[in-house]
This record gives sequence, C-alpha cells and structure tokens, in this order.
Amino acid sequence: MKLKDALKNGKFVVTSEVQSPLGEGPDDLINSLKLIRGRVDGVSISEIELEGVVGDTIKTCDILQQNRFEAIYQTTTRPKNRLQLQKDLLNAHQAGVENLLVFTEDYRITGDSLQEMMFFHVDAGKLASVLEHLKAGQTVEGQALPKAAEFVLGSGVESAWGKNVPELELKEMEEMTRLGTGYFLTTPVFDLDRFEKFLKQTKTFGIPVIAEVMILQTAGVGQFLNRHLKSGLVPDWVIKKLAGAPDKKKASIELFTDIVNGLKDLCQGVHIITIGGEDKLKLYLDAAKLK
Repeated sequence: MKLKDALKNGKFVVTSEVQSPLGEGPDDLINSLKLIRGRVDGVSISEIELEGVVGDTIKTCDILQQNRFEAIYQTTTRPKNRLQLQKDLLNAHQAGVENLLVFTEDYRITGDSLQEMMFFHVDAGKLASVLEHLKAGQTVEGQALPKAAEFVLGSGVESAWGKNVPELELKEMEEMTRLGTGYFLTTPVFDLDRFEKFLKQTKTFGIPVIAEVMILQTAGVGQFLNRHLKSGLVPDWVIKKLAGAPDKKKASIELFTDIVNGLKDLCQGVHIITIGGEDKLKLYLDAAKLK
C-alpha cells in the first residue's frame, strides 16, 4: 500500500530514516533493509555532507524504489532558491519518488529559544510556488513539463513544547495545512504525556501526525546526541535507564516498545530513527508488534 493510501485510510503508519551512503555502494544498506521489506510504509533518505563528501540522496531513492521500498525524498528549503528546489524535485520525480519531506537547513541542531526553535521551519512561500507549478505541469519559468509532478508532502513540527506551543508554530502549521501537507512529522517523542498535550493544543488542523521515535542502544548514544545535536534531546531518565540496565539490548527494546505502544492511541504512525542500526530494526518492529 502506498504511503498516501495508508494515511488516507487511517492506517497506523510506520516509516524509517536512512542516510545516503558516502563514498561506497548501497549494498549493505539494501541488505539490511531487506529484513523489513513489507513492514514499513516508507523510507526517508536524508541529505548528508561529511568532510566535503555528499551522499547522492536521489540516487539512493531510486535504488530503494528498484528494491520495492517506497522512498521519501527528504530535503531542505531555506538554502535553496526556487530553481534549485525545482531541479531536485524534478529529479526525484523522474526517479519515481512520490513522497517529499521538508525541513530547513539547521534541522536537529538548534537550541530551545523561540528564535532558534523553528528548526522545522519551511519556506512555505517558496515551496508552494514550486509545487504548484510542478503540479500544473510546468516549471516556475513557465515551460511545459512532459508530465505533471505531485508529491505527498510531509512537514516537521516541534512537539516538545507540550501545551505551551508558541503562536509562531501554530501559524506555521496552519500555513503548511493550506499548502496541502499530507502529514506532520514531530521531533523525537519520549514523554507521552507532554506529547498528548501538544496534540490537544494544536489539534493538528485535522492533519495526520507521525511521531518520531529513536532507537537508542546505549546511554552513550543518548549523551552524544545531547552534546552534539541538541541539549536535552534525550531525557536524563532515558540515559539512566540504559546506563543502569544489566542487559542493554533488552532495555533498549523495552524503551522503544513502551513509547510505540503509547503512541498507538495518540497519533497515526511512527517514524523510526535507527541511528545506523538498520540491521537491528526487525527486532524492534517485532517487539512492538509493528506489521
């Protein structure tokens, strides 16, 4: 079933995220993902650059499609002008990609202040202009396309505010709703009560919500994320649970399962961040009875 159909039919959606391979072939990635073929509704591929080496996101999307995975092209909006954004979306469309997930350039690396928190901020005007033209079968320059291009649009929201959602975020969610977003993807969820308050406060404008869930295999990974990505991203209680557990693997799976089971009654899906553990994803899906 297509991701679009799964969302429309109210199915509890399961997606995951991988990175484009850097400087090597995708064989290892595909072999790991084959273990969960048919159990995820989509796989998003993030753009990545490390020490001048750039992963080929669209090529990875193409390879996933060839291996019977529904790819989700994940891109940024703010650092790209309309022509750059249009070029990338057309390339993704030509590769058979039907799903688009948008963030800004500083996704996951900002602070907690109101000025910094909108790391999910999307340049809605720019994006709307490009998407409207492609859907109408023409470029932003007015040139006709061989075929119209339309995507299932996903956009990110910061969910850690609980009930204290800033007016700025509410306005952005409303704007993305007008733009035709198919679902909102949240920041990582650990506190189910806070997440429920967020949902009640925003009412999400009638748009399905997919909650991001991280697979944390050790306390060290959580500490690393807090130091290098976002302070407080992984709560202290999670780190203490993993650090004090005699069986780290069991504790990691229990943590994941408890969060996912709680989310099943709150939202319409989970987006699993494996942090390089794609080969172990099957164990977590099994434990949480996903698919």
